[in-house]
Amino acid sequence: MSDSPAPLADPHIAFDPAEGRRDIVVLGATGSIGTQAIDLVLRNPDRFRVTALAASGGRVALLAEQARRLRVRTVAVARPDAVPALREALTEQYGGEPLPEIIAGPDAATELAASDCHTVLNGITGSIGLAPTLAALEAGRTLALANKESLIVGGPLVKALAKPGQIIPVDSEHAALFQALAAGTRADVRKLVVTASGGPFRGRTRAELADVTPEDALAHPTWAMGPVITINSATLVNKGLEVIEAHLLYDIPFDRIEVVVHPQSYVHSMVEFTDGSTLAQATPPDMRGPIAIGVGWPQRVPDAAPAFDWTKASSWEFFPLDTDAFPSVGLARHVGELGGTAPAVFNAANEECVDAFLAGRLPFNGIMDTVTEVVTEHGTPAEGTSLTVSDVLEAETWARARARELAVKATAKARA
Repeated sequence: MSDSPAPLADPHIAFDPAEGRRDIVVLGATGSIGTQAIDLVLRNPDRFRVTALAASGGRVALLAEQARRLRVRTVAVARPDAVPALREALTEQYGGEPLPEIIAGPDAATELAASDCHTVLNGITGSIGLAPTLAALEAGRTLALANKESLIVGGPLVKALAKPGQIIPVDSEHAALFQALAAGTRADVRKLVVTASGGPFRGRTRAELADVTPEDALAHPTWAMGPVITINSATLVNKGLEVIEAHLLYDIPFDRIEVVVHPQSYVHSMVEFTDGSTLAQATPPDMRGPIAIGVGWPQRVPDAAPAFDWTKASSWEFFPLDTDAFPSVGLARHVGELGGTAPAVFNAANEECVDAFLAGRLPFNGIMDTVTEVVTEHGTPAEGTSLTVSDVLEAETWARARARELAVKATAKARA
């Protein structure tokens, strides 16, 4: 999976730069990334205009308010049953003015991703973001990518479509690497260092994690995120996914991508160059900065996010990763090196196990134990780089079903 002639994300290449205001489509509008992106747009109306919004359909009142404030052309929801409530909410917001177009269904976000705009911000959570990612790339849009899962499960598919510089990463870690890499060429890079907060359980042993609750795991010390991403941060699965993503985005081998624990979450990642220099990108924890890089590059957006107050004392700490308590990063490296459908199996099994943990059907340590078993049963994928969307969907379906079966067995065993 490292046979591409150039990195997918290259800060030296500004894909299709636009003069004046940029038209943006926001996918996942009512989620954490979407709401912060909309805040950024509303504060910078001379730079950005949102033309369309897509969401799952669970928060129609918020979606209608966003549509009215942004005066979008189109609003999309994944759930057709949400349309009546959305139409009612829009009618209330617009007060007799013409309503935006409404589209609905599982392919609605994919349709918007290919619509007329400059940039598609993919802030959808989960592998359902793959089809919109592919649609945006095929349509020639700049892709501000917050949906890491689409790149991880469909790596070869994304690499086959993306032009150099077409993807701008939005994850805080990959936006940090993206900016630090601008200081040198790929030949100058010795290694990438991805930082991890350590989540709420930093310093605990595996034995001490056995009885933690969903409430414990959702109490992230530095970031406010959705439940799935927050649990992934607690298990460090999120960091494992980011290692795979870094490999795919920057075409750096896995053995030159390290993870270091940095509890303050001030340094978002680092690049070590061959001359011994290390460049770190640092800001207070706030996703509006990475979002601004994603939708504005190569220009920077003034005051996109808070800066440090250097008149105040602070301490920044770094610790090695505890691979015994948190084996997820090592497993992610393994599936990344396997390629094919292995990353899709890893991600799908993890999503099912996170759901089971949040529902009280699986203990915390059972998440990675079950994911490991599913990955082991899957074995080495035969399709390699000849991956198709059907391969991904079939592998995900199998992994989800198998993860559910194993979770039920684990629960029964624990209660016996």
